[in-house]
Amino acid sequence: MSQRELVILGTASQVPTKQRNHNGYLLRWDGEGLLFDPGEGTQRQMIYAGVSATDLTRIGITHFHGDHSLGLAGVVQRISLDKVPHPVDVYYPASGEEYFQRLCTSTAYHQTGELRPHPITTAGELAAPGAPFTLRTAPLSHPVEAFGYRLTEADGRRIVPERLRELGLSGPVVGRLQRDGEVEIDGRTVYLDEVSELRRGQSFAFIMDTRMCDGVHELAAGVDMLVIEATFVDADTHLATEFGHLTAGQAGEVAARAGARTLVLTHFSQRYRSLDDHLSEARKEFDGEIVVAEDLMRIPVPPRH
Repeated sequence: MSQRELVILGTASQVPTKQRNHNGYLLRWDGEGLLFDPGEGTQRQMIYAGVSATDLTRIGITHFHGDHSLGLAGVVQRISLDKVPHPVDVYYPASGEEYFQRLCTSTAYHQTGELRPHPITTAGELAAPGAPFTLRTAPLSHPVEAFGYRLTEADGRRIVPERLRELGLSGPVVGRLQRDGEVEIDGRTVYLDEVSELRRGQSFAFIMDTRMCDGVHELAAGVDMLVIEATFVDADTHLATEFGHLTAGQAGEVAARAGARTLVLTHFSQRYRSLDDHLSEARKEFDGEIVVAEDLMRIPVPPRH
């Protein structure tokens, strides 16, 4: 059975707390494991969450601030230590190439893992060898160059058993119909569209440290799951603007405008002892499902429509 879920490894912003580790988010997507923004302590959080280095197929870094990237050094070394048998694609802003190289070679270790770097210079589709989805990026608005990510599965067709029975179709012929799009039956051509219905592909967006900008809305449009920072409450909007972040209310606005199905709030400032205001402010703007992320939480991707 396919498994599509978000595993939360950390939810703190600049300073971790006793309850919140630095950032880290693993998206399980069938046989893929996409690790986003591995902050300090990610490797240990992976152990608590039951995530192994072998689960990782891709790593995406939005920007090179420490709470989003310092954990990369340990993860990269763990990939080699565990002898991960497949290449791991790594995406990151090209302007941070020196930081990427430093993190990957920060200490002595026996390098056996294969990393395939994909430095990002502009918005658009990213190379994703072997992936059953497309991966896109768009620039965000932060004091350092930052990019968000969007994963989109192509639409497909879902077989309707009742229509197969009406036409007397069963067995290997159904497989040929799915493969070829049409089959000849008793002198008549039966097309796949006749016995199936549209199955919308699922989508996921990951948006970290940013002010409101075009890239935020581009990435979020119509997604099933929107993971987005909500560093501040609305009363601290001036701080959000100054330091390049969003408030919980703004995150709710993004989700509402996008028509997202599930909104995941994360990346919380250590100044807040309670996140009740984050939830209520997001709820004022967005009436869909809202999850206030907690470390080691597992959130299923909403099922297909």
